[in-house]
Amino acid sequence: MRLSHLPPLLRDDPALGAVLGRRAGALAVPEPARAATLAGLAHLSSRTPLVVITPTSTGGRALADDLEQFMEPGEVAWFPAWETLPFERVSPATETMGRRLEVLWRLRTGTGCPRIIVAPVRAALQRLGPDAATVEPIVVRPADRLDPTDLVARLVHLGYRREELVEHRGEVALRGSILDVFPSTADAPVRIDCWGDEVDRLTEFSVADQRSVNDLDEATILPAREVLPSDDVRARAGKLIGEQPWGREQWERLAEGTFFDGMESWLPWLVGADELMTDALPDDAQVVLIEPRRLRDRATDLLAEEDDLARTLARTWDAGDHGFPRLYLESERLLASAGAAALHVLDVPDSPDTPALSAARWGGVGADGGLLLRRLRELLDDKYRVVIAADGVGSAAHLAGLLREQGLDVPVLADSADPAVLARPGARIVVAPLHAGAVFAEARLAVLAESDLTGRRRSHRAPRPRNRQAAGVFDDLKPGDYVVHHQHGVGRYTGMVKRAIGGVERDYLLLEYRGGDKLYIPSDQIDAIRHYTGGESPTLHRLGGSDFASAKARVRSAVREVAQELVVLYQKRVHAEGVAFGPDTPWQGEMEAAFPYVETPDQLTAIRDVKADMESPHPMDRLVCGDVGFGKTEVAIRAAFKAIQDGRQVAVLVPTTLLAQQHYNTFADRFAAYPVR
Repeated sequence: MRLSHLPPLLRDDPALGAVLGRRAGALAVPEPARAATLAGLAHLSSRTPLVVITPTSTGGRALADDLEQFMEPGEVAWFPAWETLPFERVSPATETMGRRLEVLWRLRTGTGCPRIIVAPVRAALQRLGPDAATVEPIVVRPADRLDPTDLVARLVHLGYRREELVEHRGEVALRGSILDVFPSTADAPVRIDCWGDEVDRLTEFSVADQRSVNDLDEATILPAREVLPSDDVRARAGKLIGEQPWGREQWERLAEGTFFDGMESWLPWLVGADELMTDALPDDAQVVLIEPRRLRDRATDLLAEEDDLARTLARTWDAGDHGFPRLYLESERLLASAGAAALHVLDVPDSPDTPALSAARWGGVGADGGLLLRRLRELLDDKYRVVIAADGVGSAAHLAGLLREQGLDVPVLADSADPAVLARPGARIVVAPLHAGAVFAEARLAVLAESDLTGRRRSHRAPRPRNRQAAGVFDDLKPGDYVVHHQHGVGRYTGMVKRAIGGVERDYLLLEYRGGDKLYIPSDQIDAIRHYTGGESPTLHRLGGSDFASAKARVRSAVREVAQELVVLYQKRVHAEGVAFGPDTPWQGEMEAAFPYVETPDQLTAIRDVKADMESPHPMDRLVCGDVGFGKTEVAIRAAFKAIQDGRQVAVLVPTTLLAQQHYNTFADRFAAYPVR
C-alpha cells in the first residue's frame, strides 16, 4: 500500500510552512524523516518537479526507494550517474544511459513528468551527451503501421546491436515479421509481431525460453547509448583527427559513425556546450540540495579525481599539451543552471534562524521491546496516527501477531484498503518497505519501519530482473577456465587484476584471446561473460575477428535441428493425461504468507511454474535446480502442501538442518493434521 496520504499531514508543521513557496532557503530535517518531508513538500508546493541532489549514489538510491512509498506510481524518478570512471574506455550500463535519457525526455515533453527527481551529485554535475536533451523515443502500439526492416534500421541508429537472439538490453533481432527488442529502460524484452505492415500483437517475452508472456498496450523504446553518431558528432570527430592526432583511431571510428565499446568516454570532446541535467528543468522547478557541505566536498573530490586521471593518461596516450576537457563541471555551475537558488536540507540547524522540522528518530527502541511498546501506547493515547511499515506480507502478519501477544491489536491493511484510513488516529500495519521511520510531533504522525522494530537494516531493495537469467557471480571461476563473452567469444580467464589510473584502483577480470590479445572487464560487468560448457577444450577466438560470428551461425543451425525434434516430442507429451490438482485454497495462502522472507524473482517464477504444472491435466515435466539456500525447500513444501490438501500422499526430502532452522516454526503447525517424518 502506498503511503501517499501521509505527507500532506505535515502541512501544519511551521518549519515546512516557512519554506513552502520559497525558491531558496534552509530546513533542518533528520535523515529518517527526509523522505516523508520531501514528499510533503512535493504534495504541498506549487513548484514541480522537485529535484533532490544527494552527496552519494547509495544515499540517493535509498532516499528514492522511500520516496516511492510516499508518492504515487511513476511520480519518483532516479537519475543515475555513470558507473565508469572518466576516460576509462568502457561503456556505462545500457540501463543507466537509458534511464538518464528517459528523465530528460520526460522533463522536456512533460510526458508523465515526475514530481520528484533524485540524482547523486556525480550525476548532476556530469555533462549531458550530444543531443541528449532533445532525444525522441520510438513508441509502438498494436495496430500501428510500420516497416519492420525500417524499424530495425532506426533502432541500430539509436545504438541497439543487431543479434540473432535477444538476451540483453540494447539488442534487437528480426526474424521474418517478428521483431524482438530489449529496450534500454525495460525490465523485459518486447516482441513486435507484424502482419504485413501492421502491428498485430505487442508482448513481453522471457529471455530464458523466448516465449511471449504478457500483452502490452504500448512500448516506449529509448536509445541504448548516450552518445549517438549524429552529423554534429561526426563533424567534431573528423575535426579532431587533425587537431589531436594522438586519438586518431577513436576519432576516425566516431567520424565514420561506428558504434564501439567505450565510445562514451570521449563525450567531453564531442559536446559543443557545457550542459547539465539542471539546464533542462522548467522554470517552476525546485532544486533541493541534501547536506550542501557534503555535496561541495564530493564535487571537489570528483574534479580532483578527474584531473589526476587526465594528467596520467595524457602521458600514457602521448597527448602532449592538448589538455583533456572535463566530464564533470564545478558545483557553482550546478547552482547557476538551477537559477542560483536552491533549498538546503541540513541534518541539524546551522543557525538559530534555520527552521527545524519537529521530527525525531525512533532511536534504539528495537533493542528493547518493553520500551517500544510503552512508546507506542503513549503515541496512541495522544491520538497519533501510527503506521507500521512492514517489508512483506509475511512479516506484516508476524508483526501483528507479536503485538497482539503484548496486548496491542493492530490490524494489517490489505493493498486494496482505502489509504485514507491512515490519516485517522490509531495504529495500522501496511506493506510498504522503508529504510527508516520517524515521529512527526506537529502532525501527530509516527511512521515505524520494520528495521526500527527488528534493529536490522533492509537487506536490499525489491529485486530487479537481470538481463540474462543465467548471469551471476561465478564463485567457482578459476584462472585457466574458458569463458564466453557475449560480444567477443571464447577466451581464457587468467585472474582478477587491479589497475590504477590516476591513483584510482579498480578490479578487472582479465581474459586472454588468440594472438595474445587481452580484454579487461570491470568486475561489476561480470554478467557479460559465462562459463564455456562445450565439454572439450575450445579454440580461443581472436578479438575483433569473425570466428565468434561463424561459431554462432553453426550453433544456430544445430539448434534448429534439435528444436524440430523437441517439437515432435512435446506434441506427444501434450496429448498424454496426468493428475490435475485443485487451485490454491485460503489455507495455502495463509501458509505461504507466513514465510518470513522476500522471494527473489527466480523463486517466484519457480513457485508459479510448479503450481501451474500441478494444476494442469498434463504430466508434470519439471526439475527445480539451485544452489544451497536458494529456496528449493520452500518450493517443495508449497507443492507438498498443495498435494496433501487434495488427499495425496507425498514424500518430501529436505535438509534436516535447513528445515529445523528456517522452516519449522513457519510450516510445521500447518502439517500438524498430517503424519510428517
